[in-house]
Amino acid sequence: MLSYTLRRLAGAIPTVLIIVTITFFMIRLAPGGPFDLERPIDPLIMANLRKAYNMDAPLWQQYLIYLGNLLQGDLGPSFARRDFSVNDLFAAGLPVSIMLGALGLSLAAIIGTILGCIAALKQNSKFDYAIVAIATFGITTPNFVVAPILSLFFGVILGWVPAGGWSSADVTYWILPVITLALPQVGVIARLVRGATIEALRANHVRTARAYGLPTRIVVGVHALRAAMLPAVSYLGPTAASLLTGSVVIETIYGIPGIGRYFVQGALGRDYTLVMGTVVVIAVFVVLFNLIVDLIYAWLDPRVRYD
Repeated sequence: MLSYTLRRLAGAIPTVLIIVTITFFMIRLAPGGPFDLERPIDPLIMANLRKAYNMDAPLWQQYLIYLGNLLQGDLGPSFARRDFSVNDLFAAGLPVSIMLGALGLSLAAIIGTILGCIAALKQNSKFDYAIVAIATFGITTPNFVVAPILSLFFGVILGWVPAGGWSSADVTYWILPVITLALPQVGVIARLVRGATIEALRANHVRTARAYGLPTRIVVGVHALRAAMLPAVSYLGPTAASLLTGSVVIETIYGIPGIGRYFVQGALGRDYTLVMGTVVVIAVFVVLFNLIVDLIYAWLDPRVRYD
């Protein structure tokens, strides 16, 4: 297992390098630049700005400079927020995004698994149809529709929680963003767990366990659910990476200072280093979580072995 993990980590380096290379050149092919303003600035000032950020160098040289800094853990200075580096911005925004994503993902995994199991055990019943309908609604309704409705109803009309804004010290500000983030994932996980559980309940070893008279909670919780979680685990890998690195829509609507919001601002302001930093972080998270999914697979399914 250790040798497999090390091989996967070594193989991830070229993958991240390719992502960084493609993103670096694509973002510079886009129209406009980080110093393009509505009112032109003095050419001498523009030349000094370009020199300060190595923008006057050939593109290949800029790429090598960026790679050299990246290998040292330096994501570069922010072009738009010139008093901060990208490392400074991520040091403040990444913990917020990780906490928000972890809460949303945990809530979705717990509720989605429970609903999926109930729907599977009561297949073709009213409960099953209701859960499938709710799950389908959650999947098909986008976050930018759900978020304003929840803010209007629970924040403005009922006044139970803040409708917007952010305070890390007040947990009431976390409630609506976490729920909004979790709702679509609840639907997906519930559908995956339902289908996999139905299939697992028909497996020979589960039928044997039932024939021996084991309680339903043991049959489902120990024998069926372990196999049924495999599709959900596969889905949670890349989903966890995207949620933990910031939901662009949620952070923008609720005004949360996470890196998802920084990504939007960086893209609109042609902040090359900020966009690049976000891509690098997301790529690393995707690689790591895909590796974690593979390791969990081996734990859930004894037939899977990595040499």
